[in-house]
Amino acid sequence: MAKTSNNINSTTLQIKKEQLDIAKKWIQTGNVKIHKETFTEGKNFTIPVVHEELIIEKETFSPADVQHKDSSTEFIRIPLSEEQVEFVKHKVILEDVSIYKQQIEEIQHIEETLKKEEAKIKVSGSPSVIDNKK
Repeated sequence: MAKTSNNINSTTLQIKKEQLDIAKKWIQTGNVKIHKETFTEGKNFTIPVVHEELIIEKETFSPADVQHKDSSTEFIRIPLSEEQVEFVKHKVILEDVSIYKQQIEEIQHIEETLKKEEAKIKVSGSPSVIDNKK
């Protein structure tokens, strides 16, 4: 961009430098579905049970047999009581599983190279340069 003022050529340079804008955004990195699964398992138990009987033993003799060699025995069984197996299923707690979200803050180190422009003057010949910086 050239500007002319009082017959002197002047040029304006825009000196720039890079700046870094840092922003954060949420992205979904995974999905979790939570459920309980029930498994079945067959169990076999062998449990002895007891019962009581009243036994009536009746031995019959032949009247001609004096030495009781020709006798017959008869048993009468009357059930009085018996054990019955009862079972009740109940649930017991194996473990408590806590499920929650937690935010963990980590520090990330970012390294980036930024550019910066500077104005440089190249003088050729032998002009005198006057620097009016104060």
